Amino acid sequence: MRGKAVLAILLAAMLFTPVQADGVTAQQATEEDPKQPNANNTTMYMYHDGFADAWSHFADNDTESTEEGEWREEKENGVIDVNLRFRMKPDLDKRLLMTENGEFRGNFKFDVGGDWTNGDNDGPCNNDCENLNITVFRGGAEVWTNQFTGLQQGEQNVPFAFAVTEDHMEWDGRDDSPIIEVTMKLKGDYQSGGFFGVPSGQEAWFAIKLGMESRLEMPIDEESWNEEFQAGEDGMMDSEDTPGFTLVTASAALGMALFMNRKDNEA
Repeated sequence: MRGKAVLAILLAAMLFTPVQADGVTAQQATEEDPKQPNANNTTMYMYHDGFADAWSHFADNDTESTEEGEWREEKENGVIDVNLRFRMKPDLDKRLLMTENGEFRGNFKFDVGGDWTNGDNDGPCNNDCENLNITVFRGGAEVWTNQFTGLQQGEQNVPFAFAVTEDHMEWDGRDDSPIIEVTMKLKGDYQSGGFFGVPSGQEAWFAIKLGMESRLEMPIDEESWNEEFQAGEDGMMDSEDTPGFTLVTASAALGMALFMNRKDNEA
């Protein structure tokens, strides 16, 4: 019996001992990821590697994003088909509640050139161009979309805003990770004119500025940061995440050890 009591006491001592991980305490290891939303940061930023990968998150810088600070495509003659999907990376790791009657606010910066308007007889577009479209998704569900018809040649900011709706109040972790889609079709018709000819037409280009120059502010309610809300409808959290779980377990083990030791002494 004494052997069992000693084992129980050792177990309790181990549970009370802070866990170390690479020289960092367990509490420090669970510090918030700056790429995730938190009470002090509810703004998403757009990033791109300059090749094929687009993504977004809540940190205002990313060393993996292109050093040029923009994604750009140019074409002298023909159509540029822009289809960018900035999915949150890493996935959203918590539940979010939007503020009732709140408003999403975005501001993206673009640099565009060429023609993108069909049917105005003022360029090469012939039902093969599209205006700028921005769409926001909650996972696979469309939250909002808009076509922007007032763009001008060159660099410009495109601000937008839309209200929170009842259907999109709650964003439930990974499956509801935000996605921002940007699409547009522009056309160039530049001709060099050959060796003796005169150049004509205009090339097309599209660029979106990244990081702090293209962002979406989400109206996340303060209730989102409460442990009860994060626990979900059943009010249950994972045992490892439950405050005081280790302390309760250790106390139970210590109590069992004392009980067993008392019985052994009485015997």
